[in-house]
Amino acid sequence: MPMLSVPHCGATTRLVLTSLALGIAPWAAAQAPGGLSEQDFLTDMPMVLSVSRLPQRLDETPGAVTLLDRDMIRRSGARDLADLLRLVPGFQSNASFEGVAPVAGYHGGFDAFSNRMQVLIDGRSAYSPYFIGTVGPGLQTVALQDIERIEVLRGSNSAAYGARAVLGVVNIVTRHTLDTLGTQVSTAIGQNGVLDAQARIGWGREGASFRLTADRSADDGLAGAFGHSRVERVNFRSDFNPTPVDEVQVRVGGLSVLSGRGLMGIDDLPAPNNPPRESTFGTGYAQVDWRRNLGDDQDVAMTLSHTQEVYQDSFQYPLQLLNPKNRPPLFGPNDFYVVGVGGKASNQTASWQHTLRQGPNLRVVWGGELRREQVSSEPLYNTTADFQTDFKRLFANAEWRMQPQLVLNAGAMVERISASGDSSSHVAPRVMLNWHMAPGHTVRAGVSRAQRPPSTFENHADVRYTLNGRVLAQSVLASGNLRPETVWAKELGYLLDAPQRGLGLDVRVFHERLDGYIIQLNENSVPRRVIKDYANTDGFDIRGLEYQLKWQPWRGTELNFNQTYIDLVTANPSVKYVAPKLATTVALFQRLPNGIDLALLHQQSTDVRLFAGSAGTANPRRRTDMRVAKPVQVGGHRGDLALVVQNLGSPQQVHRPSFWFERRAFVTLTLSN
Repeated sequence: MPMLSVPHCGATTRLVLTSLALGIAPWAAAQAPGGLSEQDFLTDMPMVLSVSRLPQRLDETPGAVTLLDRDMIRRSGARDLADLLRLVPGFQSNASFEGVAPVAGYHGGFDAFSNRMQVLIDGRSAYSPYFIGTVGPGLQTVALQDIERIEVLRGSNSAAYGARAVLGVVNIVTRHTLDTLGTQVSTAIGQNGVLDAQARIGWGREGASFRLTADRSADDGLAGAFGHSRVERVNFRSDFNPTPVDEVQVRVGGLSVLSGRGLMGIDDLPAPNNPPRESTFGTGYAQVDWRRNLGDDQDVAMTLSHTQEVYQDSFQYPLQLLNPKNRPPLFGPNDFYVVGVGGKASNQTASWQHTLRQGPNLRVVWGGELRREQVSSEPLYNTTADFQTDFKRLFANAEWRMQPQLVLNAGAMVERISASGDSSSHVAPRVMLNWHMAPGHTVRAGVSRAQRPPSTFENHADVRYTLNGRVLAQSVLASGNLRPETVWAKELGYLLDAPQRGLGLDVRVFHERLDGYIIQLNENSVPRRVIKDYANTDGFDIRGLEYQLKWQPWRGTELNFNQTYIDLVTANPSVKYVAPKLATTVALFQRLPNGIDLALLHQQSTDVRLFAGSAGTANPRRRTDMRVAKPVQVGGHRGDLALVVQNLGSPQQVHRPSFWFERRAFVTLTLSN
């Protein structure tokens, strides 16, 4: 039996994987008398919807794409999307609610908010305008059980989605309501306070169907942190076909996050300048999509959406910490200042697009988008006024089959951004050539340009603490003299699709140049005060290689193996270790007798710092998870009962040097009819 080498994995992990493979090989062979045939593995090439805004075969998209289907989502044992993205090459994630919600980033954790990646939910942008464009809350928007698949573009995609899609795009596609008719309930309970519950009901018929899902997840957070969390969601979706050529989808939902913040000080006493406390984040959205089929060769579509978010966080700060040394004290032990960090934000988007085919070899999609973002927070900006940013976008992409073996994708977005009286325009182009050099073998090469404008906070932050008209301290004062970050990306890729051998391979060689990198700096210009500002710094290069291998050596077995090699060329010490030089992920899924389903997942990396500028030294990371599930039937309901153990090894450092992700085990039960 051929064996797959797993470099850089620990001896224990190699032993587990090897023993498992040797143990199940005889059973697997017995399940396929006469050997495996080509038909056992043949499947259609997956279609991708979100890369160029055209539905395309995976081997004809302008970029490297990882697909996570609902079967993999379920078998992974993950409890949220940020954790699930660990399975994608080049991605890092954390499990902390210190930054509002767990986040994931591609090719580096450049900050605690991961604001250089775009998250779409059924095409609706889900980054947070309030939190510097973080994708954390967006990854918490929908229940995992409602997701059909996740399309992850590994690379820049501003040509299709504009600002903030500079380093990766994650498109979450939810299930059609006709696929979720009936009821489903699930629950999870286990160590570290894990207590999850979900209920879903779907009803209707073809032409008019509906789904309502309510769920919650809760746990005690990371060891060493006051980081317990509770996430509650409600999501509604409906699908209509009012005429034979029209489709209408309506989505409405809300998310509430209650999480612990703050630190413990010496002798487990609360840290006076950041005490343990509760914070709340809430967001709601409404989205309407309409599509009309104009014939075999064209259709038009329009989307309207509105999202709003509210954040609340406050604590008492003892003013005696501001008493000067060797002078009479200004404040007594009972003098406190209430520090509040709260506010609200909203965005409205209207977009339309026209897709058409010009003969057998040319397809074109073009359209536009208007987007308005508003942010308001007196604690963050020292004013009650709203900060408003308007985006006007025009985009187009053409797919031209130059020869039967050659497919050229060429597209661009023209974007004009207006904020606080200032306006800027830029163009984000992309060109990618895909060459089908032989059946099942595709080579692609291309270049793209993207920009990320500074966020409202980076441009206008004015965080000061005032008592009786006197400024006690000021922590952030943005000068506003920022220019957008720019990313030039070049890539060469290879895609192998060999279903008769049970093999799939995707390789990406990349060179990404980030210019005008925006970073938070400290300025000690005022005695006894450290005032932070944002500034553009020297750029740097991200070079390397990543690949993902899928192998089905026999029926019922799937092995996913990916690695990422990154050479981050920079003289900036705060950026040096934001991405590991080598990261490896192994996922083994095995179906055993009596319907038992086994999954083993292992991830490890070389030294990595939690994010740019974070305290502590860079450390390697290792984590191994296991899931064992068995089908069950209760009355007329069928489902599965599963045991999940996360982090079988030693505790892992997360977010801060004092925060640790320890081993946790929990049991899940899912039933549906």
